[in-house]
Amino acid sequence: MTSAVEQDGEGQRALISGDAAGARAAFTRAAELYRESWEVAHPTAYGRLVGMLKAAVLAGGGSAEARYARDALADAESESATASYARALAALILGDDDDADVWARRMGAGTEAFERAGAAIAALAERDRDRYEAALRAIVADFEARAEHLTGVAIADTAAMLQALAARRGIAVAIDSPVLPSAPFP
Repeated sequence: MTSAVEQDGEGQRALISGDAAGARAAFTRAAELYRESWEVAHPTAYGRLVGMLKAAVLAGGGSAEARYARDALADAESESATASYARALAALILGDDDDADVWARRMGAGTEAFERAGAAIAALAERDRDRYEAALRAIVADFEARAEHLTGVAIADTAAMLQALAARRGIAVAIDSPVLPSAPFP
């Protein structure tokens, strides 16, 4: 897990600096490491699946990882906010908007951060650009206010990943923030 987070940080640094090729390579490796970590972790370590999905999307892909996460969670009985997040992302990546919407709404049972991410995912699933923009702005504001970031990189990785998914749907929005890459990605 430590290696996955470190590699994720490398991708984030490359992304913020505008090094698209370096970011893709680092995020691809991070996704692999998160998956490896999930495979040896406690079966409720759902955050590793979320990390894998985020990294895969930021690497420019995500479909294979989304299928993997969906299959890994098929028999899981947990409806924790983190498991719901992984399920919502996997469904959104795979274009199963109805399922993404269901799981995104279940994320609201977690913290405010889960609620904000769930609102953005639900808006993307419903292709509601205005609601998506409002949710994304709330996510960015949260990251801007943080004194510490998981990887040590001041980046709104959740927002960057959601923007990549929004771009695939043609509803990405422009938000200027020091915690977002200046160029669209991927």
